[in-house]
Amino acid sequence: MFARNIVLSLLLLAPALCVGEELKPFVSDGCSLFPDGSFSEENLWFDCCYQHDLAYWRGGTYEERVQADKALQQCVAGVGEESLSFVMEAGVRVGGSPYWPTGFRWGYGWPYLRGYKALTDEETRQVEEVLEKLTTP
Repeated sequence: MFARNIVLSLLLLAPALCVGEELKPFVSDGCSLFPDGSFSEENLWFDCCYQHDLAYWRGGTYEERVQADKALQQCVAGVGEESLSFVMEAGVRVGGSPYWPTGFRWGYGWPYLRGYKALTDEETRQVEEVLEKLTTP
């Protein structure tokens, strides 16, 4: 019982211990475990997934994740795939939890078990540096 309590305490504290860590380089796998487009247009909604990956890599609060998932749904609907957009949104809601040990979880740019947390000023600075490099030729 004592050992179980220690393990539970460590699991609850682990996200707090990760704050201020070094941000990993941004990587995108497109739509992760989903196609990047249709048979006729292979990359039809790839840009939607790329932007979604940027948000997931950055991480942040639960509300920011909800906004990122909604933006993905709206983007995919905007390229003419409204029905599919809701399937994709449902998939990322289930599969993108920050507590899954995957490379496409919420906050995957930060160490595992960060959870939902607003970025500190230093973390925001790190994100902005990487984003600047991505947009600078």
